[in-house]
Amino acid sequence: MNAPLSSTLATVHATTHATTAHPKVLGSAAQRLPTPAELRQRVALNDTLSEQIARQRHDVQQILSGHDDRLLVVVGPCSIDDPDAALEYADRLAALSEQVSERILPVMRVYVEKPRTTVGWKGLAYDPGLDGCGDMPRGLALSRELMHAVTARGLPVATELLQPMLAPYVDDLLSWVAIGARTTESQLHRELASDLMAAVGFKNATSGDVQVAIDAMSAAAHPHQRFAVDSNGHPVVQQTIGNPHTHVVLRGGHGEPNYQAQHVRAAISALRNAGQNPRLMVDCSHANARKDHRRQSEVMLDVLAQRQAGETNLVALMLESHLFEGKQPLKLGAMRYGVSVTDACVGWETTEHLLKTAAERLS
Repeated sequence: MNAPLSSTLATVHATTHATTAHPKVLGSAAQRLPTPAELRQRVALNDTLSEQIARQRHDVQQILSGHDDRLLVVVGPCSIDDPDAALEYADRLAALSEQVSERILPVMRVYVEKPRTTVGWKGLAYDPGLDGCGDMPRGLALSRELMHAVTARGLPVATELLQPMLAPYVDDLLSWVAIGARTTESQLHRELASDLMAAVGFKNATSGDVQVAIDAMSAAAHPHQRFAVDSNGHPVVQQTIGNPHTHVVLRGGHGEPNYQAQHVRAAISALRNAGQNPRLMVDCSHANARKDHRRQSEVMLDVLAQRQAGETNLVALMLESHLFEGKQPLKLGAMRYGVSVTDACVGWETTEHLLKTAAERLS
């Protein structure tokens, strides 16, 4: 029986606060954070886990290059607000992964940043107490510890990288990375993607425009000189080598879906015309589900039917899934365990059914 993350993090949390309990204030609101090197040392990868992550990255890349005909499924909570619930989810997903591994490669969403249209809770890395205090030293430590714990359960880890400065705290743990619809067009995020070892999925724009994601793939494939922070917290000029393992994520736009066969064919054609990898992931949530989490099942079954009909370029899916269905407002003291506080998710029973169905249909 695994101990709750709140217990396993105790040493890391204490060490973090030993260096930040009396932060040096710069101006009126600045607080020192641990450097990436400090946090990587506190929550370190051993050789066994490093080798596992390297294998899992390779497996993801083989699917995206068409050399592995399994279906990649990035699945998990919209965002992580309760690490203990996330680890219960990870335990269930790890057990299910063993049952479907011949046809499905599940990768767990461990999303610790939440992009906001205006304002709102920004995610575990920013506000782990969900109380607006913004205890980012604790949030960073908790985020890395959680990803480490999920990795130790044998699962590949996926996240969306929103703040480039956060990447060096966790990127050694990642097997797949999302660049979101609001940031795919950002030069900073394209340069960041070009510096990652993990595969990167660029989402189409919120308008539904796929071309910006295709352009992002081209930009990320090239080397860049970028402003960055090194592991010791020093600003540096970082030379990237380019990332050949990128792809488009279809997530719909302006409330309209783009996962149906005609949209898939159009995206593949545009990718081929641009000389880019034509293999696609479909995000079953967001506009593809018309913001109704219950319709994710409908989207996934349609994509599976397209695969069965011979569309081999549909190689990946994304599901927003938690222990229990739906979502809840942030109300400290009255929170339901295992229920999303951001986008509504399908529950575990639906998730298990969908992944087993996919494995059966693709066998």
